[in-house]
Amino acid sequence: MTELPDLVSLQLLVDVRELGSLGQAARAAGMAQPSASKRIAQLERRLGLPLLERSPRGSTLTAEGETVAGWAAQVLVAAHELVRAARAVRHRGAAHLRVAASMTVAEYLMPRWLGELQHREPDVQVGLAVVNSADVAARVLAGEVELGFVEGPSVPAGLARRVVGTDRLVVVVAPGHPWARRRTALRGAELAATPLVVREPGSGTRVTLDVAFAGLGQARPRLELGSNSAVKGAAQAGVAPAVLSGYAVEAELAAGRLVEVPLDGVDLARSLHAVWRRGRPLTGPAATLLGIAGPA
Repeated sequence: MTELPDLVSLQLLVDVRELGSLGQAARAAGMAQPSASKRIAQLERRLGLPLLERSPRGSTLTAEGETVAGWAAQVLVAAHELVRAARAVRHRGAAHLRVAASMTVAEYLMPRWLGELQHREPDVQVGLAVVNSADVAARVLAGEVELGFVEGPSVPAGLARRVVGTDRLVVVVAPGHPWARRRTALRGAELAATPLVVREPGSGTRVTLDVAFAGLGQARPRLELGSNSAVKGAAQAGVAPAVLSGYAVEAELAAGRLVEVPLDGVDLARSLHAVWRRGRPLTGPAATLLGIAGPA
């Protein structure tokens, strides 16, 4: 019987296609490049096909390598599904899904998504970590969770992403604040020059705001707080204007506890993304949840 290729070598080949070079694929696998090159050479001998085009500038896939990488990706999906199914059997039929979500997504969107997931796959047990967007990305890259949801305008290298929604940051003040009675829209430069109550560095809300203020001479924040609730509370107490997701202040605006200040000249719209490790196809409940959150 012909010796079958090992999954590590197949994953390396897929990563060369996804990441663009053998060196990057080796780093993603946590191995030295010579070791990765040796594995690919062994795979070439087993299949009898040239998979890499080697040159002083690096190694890229041959036409045969591109074809085999496509087949290898399918094999890896099947292997991941086998492991997931075996784990479910081991835990009496209960599949486990580890997810991390930024605070806005976790508070205002995730409950509906998880409710639909439970309807479709009632045996799934979900572990949800609620952290800021930077920490979500770090946990996905480290393999601590299969799927993450972030709010920032960009995602780190090494992550695949899909838009699952849109959001808009809004400027809010307490009803007694002078801005609550202004008749003209607030200009971006004036907002940037005002000390605000904002989320902490690393949150998607903060990153979006900092990008929008680039080149406007941003003032130091009045307060940096680690949750939407804390920022809303400070704004309602009249500490300073705040900038938050429209999702986060919807109830307060409807009840009159906060007032939205019209803004002109600054784009605070943003996309919400699902993220997962590049080259690691989602399977099982993770794929189901991604489909619920944002169909391709």
